[in-house]
Amino acid sequence: MRDWHQVFDQNVQVPPHPHRARPPPKESTAFQCVLKWLDGPLVKQGALEVLSELGCHLRVSLFDVTYRHFFGRTWRSAARPVEPLPRQPPRIVLNEPVYFHTSLSHPGIVAVVEVAAHGRRRDGTLQSLSCGFGILRIFSSKTESPRTASQDRRLRLYHGTPRALLHPQLQDPIEQSKHLTAIESCGLQYTLQPHPALEPAFHLLPENLLVSGLQPPPGLLPAPRDAGDALRKPRLQKPVTWYLDEVFFTLYPSLEKFEEELLELLVSDHLREGDGPLDSSALEIAERRLCVGAHNGLGFVQRPQVMVLVPEMDVALTRSASFSRKVGSSSKSSSGNQALVLRSHLRLPEMVPDPAFAVVFQLEYVLSSPSGADGHAAPASALASLARMHTVRWAVWKPPPDGGSGSATLPLQGGIRPNPAHCLVYKVPPASRSSAEVRQVEAGTVQFQFSLSPDGHPDTPGLPRAERRPSRRTPTTPASPPVPPPQGLAASQDSPVGPGLSLSQLAASPPSPTRCRSAKPSSQQPASFEPSGAQAQEPPLEGGIAHLEADLSPTPVVPGTCVAEQLQELPFAPVHAPIVVGAQARSSGGRLSRACLALLQAAGFPEILDASQQPAEAVSPADPVKFSPRKEEADRLRGNEVVLQFLAFSRVPQADPGAPWPRTVYFTFQFYRFPPATTPRLQLLPLDGAGKSRSGSLSHVLVPASHHGASDAGPPGFQLRYLVDPGFLRPGERRWFTRYLAVQSLQVDVWDGDALLLIGSAAVPLQHLLRQGRPAVQVSHELEVLATEYEQDAMVLSGAVTASGSVRPIGVHTVVKGLLHLTLANVGHPCEQSGREASTLPPSRLRVISNEGAGRFDGGSLLTRGAPRRVKNVVQAQKLAEVDSELAAMLFTPLPPGSKGPRGAVQEGDAVRRRKLERMRAVRAREAGGERGSRRSVLAEQNVRAQHARDLQVIAAYRERTKAQNIARALSLAVTVEHTLWASLGTAEFFEFALRNPHNTPHTVTIEVDNPELSLIVDSREWRHLKAAAGLHTPVEEDMFRLRGGLAPQLFLRPRETAHIPFKYQTFSVAQVAFPQASTDLTPEKGTEPGSPGKDSAMPTRHAKVLFRAGGGKPLAVLLLTVQPQPPAVDQVFRFYHPELTFLKKAVRLPPWHTLPGAPVGMPGEAPPVHVRCSDPHVLCETQNTGLGEPRDVFLKVASGPSPEVKDFFVVVYVDRWLSAPVQIWQVHLHSLQRVDVSCVVGQRTRLSLVLRGTPTLRNVRAFTSHPQELTTDPQGVFALPPHGVQDLHVGVRPRRAGSRFVHLNVVDVDYHQLVASWLVCLSCRPPLISKAFEITMAAGEGKGAHKQITYTNPYPFRRAYRLHSDHPDLLQFTEDSFQVAGGETYTIDMRFAPSRRAGEREVLIHINDHEDKNEETFCVKVIYQ
Repeated sequence: MRDWHQVFDQNVQVPPHPHRARPPPKESTAFQCVLKWLDGPLVKQGALEVLSELGCHLRVSLFDVTYRHFFGRTWRSAARPVEPLPRQPPRIVLNEPVYFHTSLSHPGIVAVVEVAAHGRRRDGTLQSLSCGFGILRIFSSKTESPRTASQDRRLRLYHGTPRALLHPQLQDPIEQSKHLTAIESCGLQYTLQPHPALEPAFHLLPENLLVSGLQPPPGLLPAPRDAGDALRKPRLQKPVTWYLDEVFFTLYPSLEKFEEELLELLVSDHLREGDGPLDSSALEIAERRLCVGAHNGLGFVQRPQVMVLVPEMDVALTRSASFSRKVGSSSKSSSGNQALVLRSHLRLPEMVPDPAFAVVFQLEYVLSSPSGADGHAAPASALASLARMHTVRWAVWKPPPDGGSGSATLPLQGGIRPNPAHCLVYKVPPASRSSAEVRQVEAGTVQFQFSLSPDGHPDTPGLPRAERRPSRRTPTTPASPPVPPPQGLAASQDSPVGPGLSLSQLAASPPSPTRCRSAKPSSQQPASFEPSGAQAQEPPLEGGIAHLEADLSPTPVVPGTCVAEQLQELPFAPVHAPIVVGAQARSSGGRLSRACLALLQAAGFPEILDASQQPAEAVSPADPVKFSPRKEEADRLRGNEVVLQFLAFSRVPQADPGAPWPRTVYFTFQFYRFPPATTPRLQLLPLDGAGKSRSGSLSHVLVPASHHGASDAGPPGFQLRYLVDPGFLRPGERRWFTRYLAVQSLQVDVWDGDALLLIGSAAVPLQHLLRQGRPAVQVSHELEVLATEYEQDAMVLSGAVTASGSVRPIGVHTVVKGLLHLTLANVGHPCEQSGREASTLPPSRLRVISNEGAGRFDGGSLLTRGAPRRVKNVVQAQKLAEVDSELAAMLFTPLPPGSKGPRGAVQEGDAVRRRKLERMRAVRAREAGGERGSRRSVLAEQNVRAQHARDLQVIAAYRERTKAQNIARALSLAVTVEHTLWASLGTAEFFEFALRNPHNTPHTVTIEVDNPELSLIVDSREWRHLKAAAGLHTPVEEDMFRLRGGLAPQLFLRPRETAHIPFKYQTFSVAQVAFPQASTDLTPEKGTEPGSPGKDSAMPTRHAKVLFRAGGGKPLAVLLLTVQPQPPAVDQVFRFYHPELTFLKKAVRLPPWHTLPGAPVGMPGEAPPVHVRCSDPHVLCETQNTGLGEPRDVFLKVASGPSPEVKDFFVVVYVDRWLSAPVQIWQVHLHSLQRVDVSCVVGQRTRLSLVLRGTPTLRNVRAFTSHPQELTTDPQGVFALPPHGVQDLHVGVRPRRAGSRFVHLNVVDVDYHQLVASWLVCLSCRPPLISKAFEITMAAGEGKGAHKQITYTNPYPFRRAYRLHSDHPDLLQFTEDSFQVAGGETYTIDMRFAPSRRAGEREVLIHINDHEDKNEETFCVKVIYQ
């Protein structure tokens, strides 16, 4: 194994450019680069002929393109022989992993890979040849790291050597430079990816150092035998703790002469550099510091500990905590050769038993400027380069491999040789002065005691180490008991550790006066320093240095005086009981049996016909769908009429016959991007032909109900039609609609029409609606309606495994509530070919908007609003009130006396009416004729002419006043381009604006956008991604815009130049288009076409404006965008019921990313990062990357509102880094209900009262519950709720099973089917105490059941009445539900047990309650079905 000196000498690094160290440091990122193989004839034929034993290797170096600076250390791979095989392309296999970590996340930081060949000449000498080099890009932007996918990449190689990169003509991007020539058919195959597993070993590996996984750094365990890469999953060696005590530094010839020579040489260097003369007394030694740390040859494993050394004489004279006092002349004469003493012991817990690990000692001197006799300090400009820390000596100690304890004496080193601190060190005596033995100690020595146990050195806390030496001990008495050291620190209480000080910290004055040693201690008097603030750029030098060593005298600990420490967060994954996506809507179904089909046909449901009035082709839901996009594109029937026909809703055969069944139901759903639909209330009518077998599962058909609850006389069922034709679809949207049918499922929520409670949900696949060239198709489904029940959040650690092998979601239970019979159909219709269809337009025309046609003004009146005209300069006459209402109001409104202006446009209608009356009066006067009438007509004409003259004056004044405004408006219309976007939630609508500079001079254009949802694309990678997705082939420019922080971006345009400016419109806000909890009056006629683009009043039109300003603020072009929002295509619907005014916290677990609809197919490597966005800014939505192969959860935190508010929002899921197209859109409904907590016992009735408040009007209401067999209300039926009244609603709860669950309670207006009040009853049920247990055995199958009897004795001395209840009324029925028995007598209870179809064991509880329904006793009967 290599020792410390060998590792240190072989790993000397070049630091990065100084300008790279100026920005604040960032977190370092680890990378793994696997160099796989070299392809191509890299070695020339001449080298093959001249050199023998030819080999090849790679050299990798880090390079800063911006500053043309190589840094770090060049890594060299192992040599590979070059043996070209005949008839095979040359390839050199490497397979060497390279690891490094860096915080310089800048695109200018690259890795340069050089291919070198080596061999022997004919004379036997070695020669190396450069065969080419390549530039490996690590970062692609200033803030982004490379892609996480570990896919293979190919590196292009260029002729020459990497030294060519230092040429000033090579500018970034270097790969596009004309001075570089690529080597044809040659390249390096490699992979580059972040490597977070290296982060625990960052302390062993310096930054920017390239290492091979085959040669791990010291401190790591070697790789297992089967894997030679030790850095792929690094394993740290177990550290040991070394204790060092009695540390002494001896400097020759003496401490005083050494320090005096040091100060004189510093002053003489200052004079030699031409900074002017300086007195040698201008510098003082403020502190002598010792830096000790563990070093593995590459760097310090942890930050070195900083201690303060004091002269030995100062320790003997005083025990003050200030160790910078000057020693008087009398002290010096008797001191002899003093030593620098460390008064505390050292603890090094990071040492590793490795030959490359060593302990490094660094002796540093801190210098400062003393105050003069007059109180003024030396000039700061003269001492700026001197008043700092200077490293004077260093030493390395390698612990013995066998451990143990002992003493060590090490020679100190200095001079120009490399040292672990990578800084200049004070010189050592010349080598010519003495022999090698003397030179070894002439630079000084360090002595210390070492041990692996803290008990190896007897220690008395609070006493200095120098005082415990036997020959130099001074009698002392401790003043107080020692203070125990705090736990978890690297050093004990008497080993003060301090950070390294910067120049600004050195200039800061200490809080207490200190004394320092100068070059002439005998003549220097003590001087106190005044505190002064530190400045970062030019620190004042008159200050001293605050001591780093703590006061060793025992002091009591005062509460509240300690410094608060920041707690470190531990790795913790909160358990939110995740909900699996698709678990709520995953309903199994199958094709209908022949018996059900016969019942449906006999019921008289309307038949679905195609465009030729022929029955649509029926397909089976069990048949696989062969989807061909070409067939859908080639279909001549461009219109698709999607028909949804709700036929029946039936009980499941296994349901409890006594369970309640709704009278009416209604359905809510959303198809594609049509508005959400809610059907009217449909009545359930029983069928007479329903049997008891599986084929007879069809029990109730759906019939439209009137407002009074009676069924209509029309055909049964309910039908909805959606017309999806080229007039509805946007350009290019047809393929998306086809894909939606192929991969999506339609989720239908089933509601109780009377109780307004959710019965359940069903999901039906839409893939059978693909016609594939057929005129019409229809498919009939029988779907299970599932009710999802969420338990209260608990610390549940795992979920059960379902029969299909998937994990059942934790805390989520599904119950089959019924069977929904539904028919889906798609009828094709011929449509006229229009220019708006995407197939007839090139894709570029749909994405590029140009201002070429808006650069001229066609003329005409200024009053025309830019309307199209058939003839140039001809304007059709219009009413003045329609053209300019303000001018009309001025002309036809009489001015009252003393007024200064018109009364306004509010009297415009009166002016028009007076004008019409004047005309009618003039016509009647002309018809009357006669001389008298003619005179009056002449006067009238004169008055009209005078009025016209006044009107012309008003018009002229008005036009003069509004001329500038109208001209500016007309000119603005000349440069304005209007465009319409059809935007949906979360989808980035990408387009380019072709901006042309019409002038002959260049312009710097400022781009102003007034809508935050419309953004300018400034990242070229995002631009390329969106162009590739849109199929656009316009050019892409790098660094196109000048970004100015919060100001508008700018663009430079040359004369007559056209530039394509990329924009994207993306919105995450939608209008509140929630499903109403009560059904609406949607008739079949109204529901024929629920929505179309631009016709939905709930989706208001939005506008955005982009202004392109040239120099001087003049508009160069204006882009007006009209955005028509479209309802999103929802993939999953979640509905949560939560207590009001609380926070809902849920975790939704995503399926594997490659199974998500819309995920890219064939993408190698690990899963991409998942991003989520929410339409409601008040909802916290986030996801975390848990690692490769781990499931991903989306965490939601929502604040619920007051009851009965329903909060609706959307969650958008992306798997691309630019959030361009969502792969999943979820709709979440949060129902806020009043919470009522009830603690009860199974089988016993618990009563409570709820306050029901009336509305402003009288209502007829009724209470409904989701579990009527366990929760009852009083009053039970319909009752009147007075306006603004308060009424008690009595509730009785008798649960049938133990545990915690939710029960919903609604109060509904029975006349208008509106929700008046709602409660969420949270049950916490305890099991009862069982007094007796029985066991019976029955035969499984279609039997008659069994009759059994048990006896019960009344324990009371008087007659009592009892009631009987069971937790399984479907298995156990009583002959009498209540009985009375006298005191002390026995009563026989007759029971009948129903048969079971399946074998197994069931436990049935028999509750015997008193007349108040309180539980007296509970019997348990174990029924075994064989």
